[in-house]
Amino acid sequence: MPIGIAAAAVTAVTATAAVDAAQASAVGGADRPSQAGRRYLAISINNAVYTVNAFRPTRFPPLFAQSFFASWITIELAWVHLMWQVALAGINVVRGGARTREGKLALLITAGNIVGLAVSVRQSLRSRGEVKDALDALGTARPASKGLRTKRTRDVLYAEVGGARLKLDVTAPVDPPAEGERRPALIQVHGGGWVIGDKREQGLPLIRRLSSEGWVCFNINYRLSPRAGFPAHVEDVKRAIAWVRAHADDYGIDPEFIAITGGSAGGHLTALAALTPNDPRLQEGFEDVDTSVQAAVPFYGIYDFTDRYGHWQPGTIERFIAPTVMKRRLADEPDWFALASPMDQIGPHAPPFLVIHGEKDTLAPVRDARLFARDLAEVSHEPTIYLELAGAQHAFDVFPSIRCAAVIEGVAHFLHDMHARHLTQKAELVRTGREPLAT
Repeated sequence: MPIGIAAAAVTAVTATAAVDAAQASAVGGADRPSQAGRRYLAISINNAVYTVNAFRPTRFPPLFAQSFFASWITIELAWVHLMWQVALAGINVVRGGARTREGKLALLITAGNIVGLAVSVRQSLRSRGEVKDALDALGTARPASKGLRTKRTRDVLYAEVGGARLKLDVTAPVDPPAEGERRPALIQVHGGGWVIGDKREQGLPLIRRLSSEGWVCFNINYRLSPRAGFPAHVEDVKRAIAWVRAHADDYGIDPEFIAITGGSAGGHLTALAALTPNDPRLQEGFEDVDTSVQAAVPFYGIYDFTDRYGHWQPGTIERFIAPTVMKRRLADEPDWFALASPMDQIGPHAPPFLVIHGEKDTLAPVRDARLFARDLAEVSHEPTIYLELAGAQHAFDVFPSIRCAAVIEGVAHFLHDMHARHLTQKAELVRTGREPLAT
């Protein structure tokens, strides 16, 4: 994916510079130790800038995008940077590159840099405790893993609309469910700012985890901007929900329990779809179809298209959201922007939510996520859990990491718990005669 390629490129360039410095420090000659020391100093200063930026990413417009990428790569790969910088310092000391004034200064800067990276790694390690603390509200233990074999079926057509053929991938246990059993379903909605992204790129760790534990998971594509404008994106998500429910028998799914998740733009669409079931304004042409979901897990989502609190980077609405995604001006049609904002769709009948966000997120305002979760928890009849991860940037789960593993564990716990609650409530309805025995 484009972000992953950028991360790999930056890491490769930095590692190559480190090797060059180490090689230079080993070269003899009257003035070459000084030359090696200067090179090592330049690299150590560059690395320090990355580390400082990781803790204090800038919102200054000309540097905003570069600051995000640098911060994101440094934070989520902090343990990698930490290891090679320790190794680089050791090589320079052993080979004499630190004998000069420049080399000694470089070592001092590197020492501070290592401390900063260690703090970032420590924050990542603490994510397990953050997840545990957030999910303690459930009052249940994480069920044991089943370790089922799974298979993936790619490019299943779920809708044709606006000249687009919309497809999804299905990941499910190889073996069929037991007699009379119905499996829970999960729909994954990719991110990419509503303009890029693909079902093959995101949500895979969670899908692998849940499918091995008996879930049927659907990773979907939807129409993208600028070709498509709102509400096409969320309409397609709702089409996918309707398709999954209509094909429940084909996949052994319980049509009464479908969960949804996604990150960034996918987090926005996850929250919006979950809060607007069967809303005719957002499902034109299939108004009578059930598009409800029974649990929602938005990762680092966008919750306000109106910027009512001024948390967005200046100009984001006017220069990007309005012309590219909404195809309207906020000043002309504020109600339309409110319809696209999950904050404005909060109500008492929202499904259970687990809202996940990084404390250092510079793309999706974390303060909006806090307010969204707070307001939802105040009115919803169902559980709302907010998980904020200290030191985490946007898209923190793209890289395999301790933090990513801890969050996936927590999401699986939450979804299993919501499914168990659903089964308990259903059994109670059957016991009291308020629901037929047939599925």
